[in-house]
Amino acid sequence: MTDTDRRADLAVRAAEAGAALALDSFRGELSVETKTGKTDLVTATDRAAQDRVIETIREGFPDDAIVGEEDDALKRVPDEGPSWVIDPIDGTSNFVRGLRIWGTSVTAVLDGEPVAAATVLPALSDTYVADGSGTRLNGDPVHVSDREDPETFAVVPILLGERRLEDYTATIGALASRFGDIRRFGCSHATLAAVAGGSLEAAVATAGMSPWDTVGGAHMIRQAGGTVTDLAGERWRHDSDGLVASNGAAHEELLAAVGREE
Repeated sequence: MTDTDRRADLAVRAAEAGAALALDSFRGELSVETKTGKTDLVTATDRAAQDRVIETIREGFPDDAIVGEEDDALKRVPDEGPSWVIDPIDGTSNFVRGLRIWGTSVTAVLDGEPVAAATVLPALSDTYVADGSGTRLNGDPVHVSDREDPETFAVVPILLGERRLEDYTATIGALASRFGDIRRFGCSHATLAAVAGGSLEAAVATAGMSPWDTVGGAHMIRQAGGTVTDLAGERWRHDSDGLVASNGAAHEELLAAVGREE
């Protein structure tokens, strides 16, 4: 087994461990706190799940850097050396509300580039895994959608915050005028995994997003044959400005809709 294979295997086991812990608390009594705003929630389960993920990673790679959402984990992906990017509960607001669209994401990174990723959505019984050989859903290979007509596309605006209200509504309007279906799920990794799996055609974020919300999903889409860029159409990285992810068939129209390309 190669080093990358070991990391891919551990990403799955760590994500499964965190997701199992979180599932035990799902729709139970929760102590909920806010972080940066009224809708930016965190629970004791988020912290416990992150601890469980870290414990699992440490069993295999005790010296690797860990980037994570909660507590004292690093907040930026190192450009050199091995690291792990984790989100213990992506979609905490859904989790708190008793909605099933949430999950645990674990991504193995080498020198700033993802090499393996796992997203476990336990309340949906779905596990997405991507390594260097493709993307799989529950063990079966998946690919991005083969739709080519933008009027048949389902597009998700993951995050359009940190902009004026008129810019926000203009972006939603631009997407709605070009594409057939606009929806939002409240969980970035479930959304990006669905693009990789062909259930959705595209996802966009015009505001800066944290690496734990994006790195694994971007890797899955690329390994499934899709395209992931920043708002200017350049190859997306963990520190890029915004994110535009698609099956590749109407990527230029997506860039135009988010207002950075004419």
